[in-house]
Amino acid sequence: MAPVLLDQPNGQQMVKTADDRVPLKVSHPNPSLQITADQKLKSVDTPVYAPKPGEALVHIKATGICGSDLHFWKTGRIGSLVFEGDCTIGHEASGIVLQCGEGGDRVAVEPGVPCEHCFLCDEGRYNLCDDVQFAGVYPYEGTMQRYKNHPAKWLHKLPDNVTFAEGALLEPLSVVMHGVKSAGLSLGRGVVVCGAGPIGLIALAAARASGAHPIVVTDLEPARLAFAKEFVPSCITYEVDRTKDSQGNAEAIRALFGSGEYFAPETILECTGVESSVCTAAYTARRGGTVMVIGVGKAIMNNLPFMHISLAEIDLRFINRYRDTWPPAVACLSGGILDLKKLVSHRFPLEKAQDALHLCADTRNGSIKVLVVDEQDVSL
Repeated sequence: MAPVLLDQPNGQQMVKTADDRVPLKVSHPNPSLQITADQKLKSVDTPVYAPKPGEALVHIKATGICGSDLHFWKTGRIGSLVFEGDCTIGHEASGIVLQCGEGGDRVAVEPGVPCEHCFLCDEGRYNLCDDVQFAGVYPYEGTMQRYKNHPAKWLHKLPDNVTFAEGALLEPLSVVMHGVKSAGLSLGRGVVVCGAGPIGLIALAAARASGAHPIVVTDLEPARLAFAKEFVPSCITYEVDRTKDSQGNAEAIRALFGSGEYFAPETILECTGVESSVCTAAYTARRGGTVMVIGVGKAIMNNLPFMHISLAEIDLRFINRYRDTWPPAVACLSGGILDLKKLVSHRFPLEKAQDALHLCADTRNGSIKVLVVDEQDVSL
């Protein structure tokens, strides 16, 4: 099929290709960060296409780096999700609509686009859709680039008092909100947050806002625990003792809540996905309590304390991303229920996105949430 020239109302000329995507001439290049099939990072300029009906062309202003981005880079997969070719990464994003209707809205990008036809989508559980097209997971292009087309339905308008940086934090906040809602935190009941990384810190703030008390946050790194204490002063910190097994650490954590089974924490928000931490969480929860695994871990875990979980009727739960969380997440930030701005520890320009990933990959750098931002004032 030969290319077809199309004349546009704004005077731009575009070429229609065989796959029905229309390359668009833009005022700036489109640098993007990709992970290759052989687990390398690659910075490339990628084509920009005119949005199809129902889509919007978004100028991505901020993208947060997620642990899953690092996991895909280092291992090439998360469970059944495998990088089989080069793909632009990134899914925690906000930006400006450049072309769609009147355009110009400041938006947050909900990165998962479900099929909307399967029984799970029909039930409203679209986060479990087996045919979801999730940004930054091969083969679907992510947000670590200047321009991205995305279905307008899955863009959420940002109020004027929510920054692009905060807009990029709505994705991890949505993960936490889905976990907190599924765990069912109770006012005045004890909670443990395992892990003081970005997800754990957001979970810590959400647990505080929910009225849970007391709240203990655990981690291996003293610096992260110090930040957690600064971030939520009312929390109690516990440095995981590497010389103790899961039961030993669980006993020490339980002691922070007082003596007796009644005072043991009712809910554990496990935000690391590390097998030993999941085991500690299971031993820490009170009998009949809930362990909500929010973190992403190994495909197979072999050492979970099955009979303890069974005999104590521990409710071991899991989440897959989120659903119906973006509007309330926006409300949490715009209404001042949560203030997550302190989590942003580093910012890198889009052209140095590789440097951002390398910094995140080394825990000695002390990063919390790293953003890749584009300060360019672009237009079509």
